[in-house]
Amino acid sequence: MSGPSAAPVIDVHAHAVLEVSQGAAGAAGPELGADADGRPWYRVGDYVLHGVRYRDSPFTDVELRIEAMDRAGIDVQLLSPNPLTYFGRLDGASAAAFARTHNDALAETVRSHPRRLLGAAQLPVQDVDASIAELQRAVRELGMVAAYIDTDPGCTLDDPALDRLYSALVDLDVPLFVHPSPLGAQGPPDDERLRRFDLDLLLGFAYDETLAVAALVFGGVLERHPRLDVCVSHGGGAAAFLAGRFERAVTRRPWASEQLREHGFAHFYRRLWFDTHVHGEDALRLLTTAAGTDRLVFGTNFAGWDAGEPDRSAELSDVLSRNAQRLLRLDGHR
Repeated sequence: MSGPSAAPVIDVHAHAVLEVSQGAAGAAGPELGADADGRPWYRVGDYVLHGVRYRDSPFTDVELRIEAMDRAGIDVQLLSPNPLTYFGRLDGASAAAFARTHNDALAETVRSHPRRLLGAAQLPVQDVDASIAELQRAVRELGMVAAYIDTDPGCTLDDPALDRLYSALVDLDVPLFVHPSPLGAQGPPDDERLRRFDLDLLLGFAYDETLAVAALVFGGVLERHPRLDVCVSHGGGAAAFLAGRFERAVTRRPWASEQLREHGFAHFYRRLWFDTHVHGEDALRLLTTAAGTDRLVFGTNFAGWDAGEPDRSAELSDVLSRNAQRLLRLDGHR
């Protein structure tokens, strides 16, 4: 735990798997189970993930989570949906029903430890009207402090269809977090090359996060919604490495908007937020060089396969915590 005079350590990248939401998407699940030999599995639609233990872990057991947070020195966590259960290709009514059940259960989990946990709402993005209604309910009635969607929610993030959702986020004064799903249209990644060596997680996530940054900046989302706060997971994928190339493109390519040409890529890129779950000092240094430190926040993928050592330096620790307080609108409320 942080000391009494230090800013609280706030982890914005922590997924929850909720027992109550099992079967809430009908035939699509989700469903937890185990083989005869005790090997766990988790089913979403026709896809079955083998070998990941959710049950009786910090993912499902809030008391185990709090104990693990204490050991890791984390004061507060923002809990978000499991990326396997975005259900972006489910029919809108079923996706809305799942989101409602999930958000109710997540809010109950947060209420069990209100000083340690916060909630980010699941949204049925395939139905923008239903997403706005669920967002409003989650924030106003359930006390959630953010929303959480796929980097590829069935359309690009700059699709005009999402503008009303972005406007609703601004009106409610809550940030949006985007994080990839490892699933393709039929379950496993669509590109078979990503099905080897866990490349769906190692490369596929970075690919989707970089596309998200490109859509938000090149696609004009931040121009149309200047007060929208969006946080992209894992340091925004490869965007920090490509920042110079992206900068050159907006000066040379015909699709760049007038504002983008005038202000440059870096101006809008640095308006995005990024978590620091990037693994390694060199990667973190590259991220801070490209994105600055004003909008970086601490993230762990807590209890996940790649959680490991926290990606935060001693000199950055207070900066990240205070940034998270700003992003989550916690100043004066905690």
